[in-house]
Amino acid sequence: MDVNWLEDFLCLARTLNFTRAAEERNVTQSAFSKRIKSLETWAGAPLIDRTSYPAKLSEAGESLLPVAKSTVIDLIRIRDEIRSNDRGGLRFSVFAATHAISISHLAPLIGRLEAVDRTIRTRVISDNMHECCRLLADEACDFLVCYRHPGVAITLDENRFSRIDLGMERLVPVSCADERGIAKWQLPGERKRPVPHLAYARGSFMGTVVSDLLKHRDAVLNVRHMDALSEALKSFACQGAGVAWLPESSVADELRAGVLVPAGDASFCCTLTLSMFAATNRLDETGKRIWDRLAEAGTLDLQAPQGA
Repeated sequence: MDVNWLEDFLCLARTLNFTRAAEERNVTQSAFSKRIKSLETWAGAPLIDRTSYPAKLSEAGESLLPVAKSTVIDLIRIRDEIRSNDRGGLRFSVFAATHAISISHLAPLIGRLEAVDRTIRTRVISDNMHECCRLLADEACDFLVCYRHPGVAITLDENRFSRIDLGMERLVPVSCADERGIAKWQLPGERKRPVPHLAYARGSFMGTVVSDLLKHRDAVLNVRHMDALSEALKSFACQGAGVAWLPESSVADELRAGVLVPAGDASFCCTLTLSMFAATNRLDETGKRIWDRLAEAGTLDLQAPQGA
């Protein structure tokens, strides 16, 4: 038995639509259907009447529904109690964010929150974008802080969560500087001398954003290195290995010092939105204060260098 099967079943019982339920659970419809089938195999009977439209619960499904609801609620409750006891009974507000956001934005943001409210205790989980979205969907964190881009969908049903847009951030191509102080590698590149590309891992959010940008540019690139972490790509760029597209705030110090310089004009840049998501009806009193403070604060200055 996998608790995800019960959560899938509850979602399907609410929506009565396999496609919508799969979208809400952030899985493909094929994977979602297999998980429902696995639950039916465990139960020993069909739980869904698939002969009707929309789908409806079978008699066995109706019998399982109240037990599934109670089980999931009890599991969430005991999980929260265990986590609270593990922290000495202290309640932490949990943020999920990618590594780059944790360093460049979340740490100073939390610092400002704690400066005005000493009762706030926070925990940050840093992971890739997909995993961070899953943590919020599975109620394993209180807040998700992530980038958004109009051309790239995130693996999160935004209709289930409230959102605050914290500010705008430019994604810029950068290269180390040569002895003249200009970019060692300059876009768009030439056939005889392609620009070495320090690329994000395939399928990652940032990788998809950059790929979407380059579809409309005549850049001549040759992938030299690939990594999931922007900090790793920044390190390679500083060493002169090629051009990396990085959030402007994360390279503010290097740009100011001339260690890195822009490797292309504005047409090779794009704008990201830094947003925070939460299921506000699930937040405790501290979580609600955090949400309200950020909602009242308005747009943050994401381009300002973040202090060391």
